[in-house]
Amino acid sequence: MRVISRIDIKNEFVIKGIHLEGLRKVGNPNEMALRYYQSGIDEILFMDAVASLYDRNNLFHIVEAACKEIFIPITMGGGIRTLDDIHQCLQSGADKVAINTAAVHNPEIIQKASQRFGNQCVVASIEAKRVGSSWEAYIDNGREPTQLNAIDWAKKLESLGAGELLITSIDQEGTKRGFDNQLIAAVNRAVSIPVIACGGMGKVSDIASLLNTTVPSAIACASIFHYDLISIGNVKVAIADAGYPVRREVSV
Repeated sequence: MRVISRIDIKNEFVIKGIHLEGLRKVGNPNEMALRYYQSGIDEILFMDAVASLYDRNNLFHIVEAACKEIFIPITMGGGIRTLDDIHQCLQSGADKVAINTAAVHNPEIIQKASQRFGNQCVVASIEAKRVGSSWEAYIDNGREPTQLNAIDWAKKLESLGAGELLITSIDQEGTKRGFDNQLIAAVNRAVSIPVIACGGMGKVSDIASLLNTTVPSAIACASIFHYDLISIGNVKVAIADAGYPVRREVSV
């Protein structure tokens, strides 16, 4: 199982909020990414938190700088609208791109991107919020509802050629109350491609709780690493203790 550091960025700074709102600055993206790399993180996810709102992505130079010192897979997301944008991301050094808003507005971009660049680099991102007994997909960094059922949308994204799904629970994001286990389980049952669970981890026991319910391909965390609440090593130990392999051992 992979452990991913999610780094949300606004105006050159790493930011963190609760429910994708109330954002506060917490550090320098390249310094934090390097620290996580040196601590044994498996992948890094750079997300421009306001890119879709302003129709642009400003992370190219950040990813280019990161690739000079970091030699693990990097995913870049936020404001990616066209195949040219994806090409520029990959040229900047990203291994994958995460697409949410553009996929809702133009689902065919997932299909075209997977055909042109390979589905291994296309991560379809879903920001989901519970509505009754199910979940609705949101766009624009959790700001706008889409009226799309998140589970049905996950199936559609897989059929379009997405190679991986990033599932962020808006309800749990930033709360440190644990993952939305039911959401991740529902998506896992619905698709056969890898699923990344994101949003809500606050303590080591949240890993066992998730893995007792369902087993995603990866977990993505932000707050616990940004605020030094739990080490990357301890996260990997918890996964191993639950009986699942991690990509490499690190000191705790």
